Amino acid sequence: MKDKIFGVLQRVGRSFMLPIAILPVAGLLLGVGGSFTNETTLQTYGLMGIMGPGTVLNAILQVMSSAGDIVFGNLPIIFAMGVAIGMAKKEKEVAALSAAIAFFIMHASIGAMIVNHGGAESMLEGATTSVVGITSLQMGVFGGIIVGLGVAALHNRFYKIELPQVLSFFGGTRFVPIVSGLAFTVVGILMFFIWPVIQQGIYAVGGVVLQSGYAGTWLYGLMERALIPFGLHHVFYLPFWQTGLGGTMEVGGQLIEGAQNIFFAQLAEPSVEHFAVSATRFMTGKFPLMIFGLPGAALAMYKSAKPEKKKAAAGLLLSAAMTSMVTGITEPLEFTFLFVAPLLYAIHCVFAGLAYMIMHILDVGVGMTFSGGLIDMFLFGVLQGNGKTNWVWIPVVGIVYFIVYYVLFSFLIAKLDLKTPGRDDNEEVKLYRRSDVDARKQGAAGTADAEEDELSASICRGLGGKKNISDVDCCATRLRCTVHKSELVDDALLKSTGASGVVHKGNGVQVIYGPRVTVIKSNLEDYLEHAPEEEYLPKREAADKQTSDAKERSFLRPVKTEIICSPVSGLADEISKVPDEAFAGRMMGDGAMVIPKEQTVCAPADGEVCFVFDTKHAVGFETADHTALLLHMGIDTVNLGGTGFEVLVKAGDKVKKGDVLMKLDLQFIQANAPSLASPVLCTELSEHQKIRLLKTGDIQAGEPLFAVETYEE
Repeated sequence: MKDKIFGVLQRVGRSFMLPIAILPVAGLLLGVGGSFTNETTLQTYGLMGIMGPGTVLNAILQVMSSAGDIVFGNLPIIFAMGVAIGMAKKEKEVAALSAAIAFFIMHASIGAMIVNHGGAESMLEGATTSVVGITSLQMGVFGGIIVGLGVAALHNRFYKIELPQVLSFFGGTRFVPIVSGLAFTVVGILMFFIWPVIQQGIYAVGGVVLQSGYAGTWLYGLMERALIPFGLHHVFYLPFWQTGLGGTMEVGGQLIEGAQNIFFAQLAEPSVEHFAVSATRFMTGKFPLMIFGLPGAALAMYKSAKPEKKKAAAGLLLSAAMTSMVTGITEPLEFTFLFVAPLLYAIHCVFAGLAYMIMHILDVGVGMTFSGGLIDMFLFGVLQGNGKTNWVWIPVVGIVYFIVYYVLFSFLIAKLDLKTPGRDDNEEVKLYRRSDVDARKQGAAGTADAEEDELSASICRGLGGKKNISDVDCCATRLRCTVHKSELVDDALLKSTGASGVVHKGNGVQVIYGPRVTVIKSNLEDYLEHAPEEEYLPKREAADKQTSDAKERSFLRPVKTEIICSPVSGLADEISKVPDEAFAGRMMGDGAMVIPKEQTVCAPADGEVCFVFDTKHAVGFETADHTALLLHMGIDTVNLGGTGFEVLVKAGDKVKKGDVLMKLDLQFIQANAPSLASPVLCTELSEHQKIRLLKTGDIQAGEPLFAVETYEE
């Protein structure tokens, strides 16, 4: 249980990285744009003439500032989508869309509840805000994280769900945004009552943190570094940066939550005289570490390397030190001494806490986007002026840190004979990363392979093996694959997996499974990730085994007959005359075809609309006698993307025979589709049922087209 919780927390921390990764770019735009449109800064550096109001450069910088500010102003929805993508196991794009939908729905539900309870005026001051234009509760990034985690949980549970045949079109990935929308309607209502209590709790904890003084700052810095080996540091520091845990402050007439949000709000506010150290205390401590301390440790490791390995160590350590100094990315250095000498890392954590505390004591107010390198120090320290930031203390303290790290690490490496890069004869000179630490934790065996999906394995073999598969996709009913060698495709094997037919078009292969194909596609993609890179030769001798072994059935007499009428006026004919191999071969069901002469498509019997394809070219229908029908208007009309079709019904509508279902633009469809031939199919005939065609040639909508006869055996 403990390992499971730990694993989930690691994944949550990693999922924060995608939205966090955009912050440096947004910060760069806001930092440069905000700094050089601030008239005080321009006057200080004598730049009013070339960058002052009314100049071309000023206009460009205003755009840059707005472009960066919009990211920080909409972090909640960015986190909702980013966390959902990070936590989703597969089909991540579906999780992202579902998270966006759920985010809008949750806040719209909260907004409606606010209106129902007297409007924002009746709420406590600061309790409400505008979220993507919706008046909602001040949930900040926590709102986005709640949505992201919730949608990811729903996605991972339901993205392969198989619904009953009548609703199967809405199964698989299509079900995720539906269930997410419904779930977060309820969550929004609940949050209206729950969040104010949570918000008060967050503010209370934030107050304790702010009152903890320098000791609290030291503990924060220690914990932030100590959690890096476990991948939990993002889970730890993000609430301080983005929520009320890091404090609240009114900036420019608005109540701002979170240390980083406060800093960037002040950055965009020209009237600010000194950045709030109560906010930057959670960021500034990184600068002495990244720019000075860790490069000192790198120099100590270089000096301690054996003479014959110093050249190799120099290249690696110099690169890692420069990366730490310029960008603040420290993984190669920190994980190297974590891997070979955990004691060094423990000491590093203590000094990290001290760096945060010293910057707090010295009233240094330099913020950051992501990590404390020279870029952030220049943008948010030097450019803003020492009066606003006290940035000059960073190099002063940093030089001391460089010396301390160099002397202390040199002493401990020599005294304890630590095997830092270049000191071990049995290993190549290398730096270590998180993957090396994780591998040591997990042992040489690594993680177990995922359990093989037998159905997917059979489909893979039927398509000639993983090596023969170029890409996999699906439409509403068909698994659409591209293969390198079409002669390796084994139709018999594919049919044995439940396919009703296989269509070949050059190197394209369409395997017809019906509406559950989205789940089959997802499972196949999962399987292909770990399938062996092999080709399989088809067993042609077994191609017709199922047919040859099939038992001939003798039908006595029909016990039930159901009449299906033509849905459209035109020319009726046998289904075998459809100019499409899949339909003509009855791979998707049996029935008849009609070539429409009029635009109106009507219900062929009393019943219910089960689904409408998103491309509007086909309608699923269930008669009052529970016969499943598919009305497919035209051939390959899925490629028209819905143009030429006006659907007048929706899933769940009860209709009577002759009620209008859709209207066709016959001229457009005839000009842009291979054929107007429209199959009318029974998609779920039992072994005791068969179709009897009632009319060919001219037929009117509502005239009997074929009979579905059920026999006794």
